Amino acid sequence: MANRLRGNMDASEYRDYILGFMFYRYLSEHQEKYLVKNEVVFPEEGQSVNDAYLTQVPEEDLNDALADIAGSLGYAIAPQYTWATIVDKVHDNKIAASDYQDMFDSFNHNLNLNANSKMDFTGVFDDMNLNNSRLGNNTAARAKALTNIIDLVDEIEYRDENGKDILGDIYTYLIAEFASNSGKKAGEFFTPHQVSEVLAKLVTENLDKNITRPSVYDFACGSGSLLLTVSEQLPSNMVVHYHGQELNTSTYNLARMNLMMHDVRYENMDLRNADTLEMDWPDGVDEHGVDHPRSFDMVVANPPYSARWDNNDNKLKDPRFKEYGALAPKTKADYAFLLHGLYHLKQDGTMAIVLPHGVLFRGAKEAKIRQALLEKNQIDAIIGLPANLFYSTGIPTVVLVLKKNKENKDVLFIDASKDFEKGKNQNTLRKEDIDKIINTYKERKDVDKYAHVASIDEIKENDYNLNIPRYVDTFEPEPPVDLGKLTKEMEETQKEIEKTQSELLGMMKELTSKDEKTQNDLNDFIKMLENEVKRNG
Repeated sequence: MANRLRGNMDASEYRDYILGFMFYRYLSEHQEKYLVKNEVVFPEEGQSVNDAYLTQVPEEDLNDALADIAGSLGYAIAPQYTWATIVDKVHDNKIAASDYQDMFDSFNHNLNLNANSKMDFTGVFDDMNLNNSRLGNNTAARAKALTNIIDLVDEIEYRDENGKDILGDIYTYLIAEFASNSGKKAGEFFTPHQVSEVLAKLVTENLDKNITRPSVYDFACGSGSLLLTVSEQLPSNMVVHYHGQELNTSTYNLARMNLMMHDVRYENMDLRNADTLEMDWPDGVDEHGVDHPRSFDMVVANPPYSARWDNNDNKLKDPRFKEYGALAPKTKADYAFLLHGLYHLKQDGTMAIVLPHGVLFRGAKEAKIRQALLEKNQIDAIIGLPANLFYSTGIPTVVLVLKKNKENKDVLFIDASKDFEKGKNQNTLRKEDIDKIINTYKERKDVDKYAHVASIDEIKENDYNLNIPRYVDTFEPEPPVDLGKLTKEMEETQKEIEKTQSELLGMMKELTSKDEKTQNDLNDFIKMLENEVKRNG
């Protein structure tokens, strides 16, 4: 699709338009199901749901119908702006450039019909700049480009050959493809699925299976792929409540679309566009009306590594950080993110976060925070991952698993850095690599050259340094050398060298001999010319 649309824009620049129109189509077709199920319209034989919607809802009843739709779905699309209506206009060459703007203006206006869902949908299409000159130099050219996108999006089959809805899979695939072409920028919105799967399996491993409405929180949620991967690990009878915070507005919009296109209802998602370290997640209110920190059953995150943050002295009073005696350095917010997530973890919950290896051994303030975490017995496991797994960086990373109420007083170290499939531009974790990590985490025992359960006393002896090679010895000794065989090989090699030298000397003598003959012939020819010149004056 992006390649066919390529003109003034690079393929990746079409992301917001392709994904945005896909989402609009999804919302419109999702509404069609609602119209039939709730008997708002009654399509006659051979009549489409959209045609019934256009003809069977009287103008005077339309506002009430839209209010009912919005009350249930959280949004409402008027008949003249449904996906099917817009596509029909495109096919009949009746689409006007203004229709696209009117379509989104109408959608935004109808959000006022449901105050509870307004925040979940407001601005979700803002990244689709319909007046972008890179779409075309004039209104007609831009309208043509948008029409081409409409045509291509309408061609996509949202169901497989068995009738299964695969829209969510398509959307995730497209996000991954755009990420792979975005280089370092991809780190802002996408965590590779294999890494997400490791985190998801870790935080769901000890989840109480009697919980019917578990909550998961990602404070740097990107496009929401990590949140969705967590739900894949849970039984279908659990209704997951998703919470996420994302600083980048475009990425925040992607996350909202991504979750909804995976059939997450707006009531079950609470995503916010904010700076996690500056704007803490709002407190909750219990049944007695008392404020308390919002906490979640599971916390997962792949935050930006070693980012800068404002660690002013007021942050020492912040309840997220004050118990650990120090603030993360101004140029390395890794521990600030970690403590934020841990603060919002329930007492019996599990947190898994991806960070650079430096958090394991860097000194000064980070050493003080690390020691406090260990003394509070909140670090459960440390897992070293292979290098070059991410789009945004080639460095090896580490997963820290944290709990607030651990029964065991040790830390499990796993070195999984050597188990991966090498790719041309990026390495990947295979299923067997992921299974090995999770099974080792479950069994929690030493595995030669792979895992070690370290007591707190052993960690103290290492001055609270958690660098994995201190605990997991992966050294492979060189195989013993057969001196007799080596001597014989050296003798044979020497004979080959002498033979080659002899052949080379012979060739040089032959060339020298030829060169002497050539030189003599040339001297004779010169003398002959000199004689001819003298004879002829």
